[in-house]
Amino acid sequence: MSEQKNSAALGLKGRDAAVSSSTSSISNEARPHNWQLDTIVAQLREARMDWRSAQLRSELGGRELPSREILRDVVEALCGALFPMRLGPTDLREESEDFYVGHSLDAALNALRGQVRLALRHAARISQPHAIPSAAANDEQATQIVAEFARGLPALRRLLDQDVMAAFHGDPAARSVDEVLLCYPGVAAVINHRIAHHLYRLGAPLVPRIISELAHSATGIDIHPGARIGAGFFIDHGTGVVIGETCIIGERVRLYQAVTLGAKRFPRNETGSLEKGLQRHPIVEDDVVIYAGATILGRITIGQGSMVGGNVWLTRSIPANSVVTQASLSDTCPSHDADL
Repeated sequence: MSEQKNSAALGLKGRDAAVSSSTSSISNEARPHNWQLDTIVAQLREARMDWRSAQLRSELGGRELPSREILRDVVEALCGALFPMRLGPTDLREESEDFYVGHSLDAALNALRGQVRLALRHAARISQPHAIPSAAANDEQATQIVAEFARGLPALRRLLDQDVMAAFHGDPAARSVDEVLLCYPGVAAVINHRIAHHLYRLGAPLVPRIISELAHSATGIDIHPGARIGAGFFIDHGTGVVIGETCIIGERVRLYQAVTLGAKRFPRNETGSLEKGLQRHPIVEDDVVIYAGATILGRITIGQGSMVGGNVWLTRSIPANSVVTQASLSDTCPSHDADL
């Protein structure tokens, strides 16, 4: 009996200790700590003001930058509208397909117009820091851009169909076009690129780059929205692929993981700043295959029907129907230093 009493007493003591510890923990959590926030906030304000002064920037009028979160939702809605029975809601039925597409597009296009309007206002303020952008002009331009974008969606869908079929026919592991559309990161990146490039050509600032970088973050595939890419484009596996702003890629081109289509060098102007807008990335003609790890730099041309082998470093043009491997480069090319 005494052992039972002792055990019970120990149990009560243990319970009381646990309750006391829990209460102490809660009170410690609830007790505010002096983070010296007034000082930190003031120092952060000082850092902001120093940067804005150096950059001749003013933030009067509120935040004027597009939202990554809203644009992510816009792209998701556009994907659902483009491929409703594959990328739309799981309970969608064919008889309600058109209603869903119309509803999704209405929401997505209105949200997109708001983001383009913000980007236009921001671009105007950057280019003319002391001018007050016209809200009416920005709104009209944003509406025109998004309306033209919407009119191009049927053609965009047909172009994406060719990309999806290229992926299906180009990968022996693919069992269906549905698998390709639902699973392949290369296809997801190309869908985002087609959307972003369409907006880029229409003159929407910043928004296309955010859309491209959303795909980059999700897939590891970095395609600048300015790159011009023909129909039937397929990136297999995909991780680490980089395609620069001024790339021109023909039809039925296939890339594998870790391919870089980049710039060879970065000229500077008389002030030492990098020159912008130069045609500095490769031209890849129709029916070219570029295998994993190849690096192709500069404004060179990869001729139609050529094959570039894995891990090749290439900084010179090659004619149509060429086969370039590391072994062939070591036999026929100038030294690496001379080529650079």
